[in-house]
Amino acid sequence: MLLRDPIHGDIELNPAEVEIADLGIVQRLRGIKQLGTAHLVYPGALHTRFDHSVGVCAVAHEIVDALRDSGLHVTRDLETAIGVAALLHDVTHVPFGHTLEDERRLFDRHDEGSRLAQMFSGELGLTLERLGLRDIVGHLLGLPSNERAPRWARDIVSGCIDADLLDYLRRDSYFAGLSQNYDDRIFRCFAERDDRLVIRLARHGMDRPDARSEIIGVLRLRYYLTERVYYHHTKVAAGAMISKAVETAVAHGALVESDLLELNDWTLLDRLGRCGIAGATALARRTSRRDLLKRGYVVSGRSVPADRRTEWVALYHSSPSTRARLEAEFAGQLGLDFADVVVYCPALTMMKEATAPVETIRGVELLNDRGNEAFGEIGALQDRYADLWRFYVFVPEQAVVRAAAVAADMLGLPSELGPKSA
Repeated sequence: MLLRDPIHGDIELNPAEVEIADLGIVQRLRGIKQLGTAHLVYPGALHTRFDHSVGVCAVAHEIVDALRDSGLHVTRDLETAIGVAALLHDVTHVPFGHTLEDERRLFDRHDEGSRLAQMFSGELGLTLERLGLRDIVGHLLGLPSNERAPRWARDIVSGCIDADLLDYLRRDSYFAGLSQNYDDRIFRCFAERDDRLVIRLARHGMDRPDARSEIIGVLRLRYYLTERVYYHHTKVAAGAMISKAVETAVAHGALVESDLLELNDWTLLDRLGRCGIAGATALARRTSRRDLLKRGYVVSGRSVPADRRTEWVALYHSSPSTRARLEAEFAGQLGLDFADVVVYCPALTMMKEATAPVETIRGVELLNDRGNEAFGEIGALQDRYADLWRFYVFVPEQAVVRAAAVAADMLGLPSELGPKSA
């Protein structure tokens, strides 16, 4: 099957990939936007998890081609398994998944919980079994398996600099309308060393400044999109409202995690809007109208000491019940409904891509090792990335001024937000 993709051009799926892509459990990804609520800021960001999954499959094959060019023998059967695993890497995603799993910690991460094992027990597992791919694809996706794939093959599907990253950086930038990209030269830097997928920063005993520039360019693009798109405060506010709506519906028995595998972005919001639970209904309907809560209180790494950030993450990110008590206390002091106050405290930010294995004149090491020629630039990017952490209290517009004072008193730090910046 030949597909025309706006990012990679023509993508040809082999028969096994076509059969997997046509399964209902994969086709449902067409209804889940890749960037969640980012379209409220970037109207073109309507691309889906399905689009991305096909793109990741294409990039995985590009990496395999690059490895063959570097001298690695890769069988066609293993390449097929890698392509299918890449196509399935997001199959367990639910609507607004990163927001629900990573930001508000309502459910296990899509790649760490039991969803994939459940899916392998159904039509997906049976189809993979018939294709002779069940065990190896399961292993590539992290399931216990009797068949082992090389570690470098798993790195293509879920490593630091992997097919997932190299698709979504281009795709997210394009559909957000941002003129940022990386060069295809990056593919010529891939190699296998010690059973790992590595980026070659040296060749013939000499450092390769061009390869170092390419990998730094990729990480700069990752930072740029995080700053401009992934952590944009409007996207964060809308996602936080949806998350609290889901949390409220779950607490009242109107929704369970397994329901989310049957829903897409629109049907989830519709179900929340009709669930009969006042707080969940109000938040879902407001989000659908883009009638969003405003930033009443904001602090960042500039004003919150590292030890305080760690404490807050433990209290208000890792513990939904503690966060809910704080929201209830805010609501009481501000005279608001519980649903009108949303506390957003993300995990501490880190750039995992900076830990990618690279080959230097000293051998295989991590990109952010101090002895690496790129350490200074990588370290600076990591510091900037960590500084993107923000703690928010979202409230209705009329309560913004009071919320800043109440939160400053309760949390012991003044808001960094100016009075006209909500």
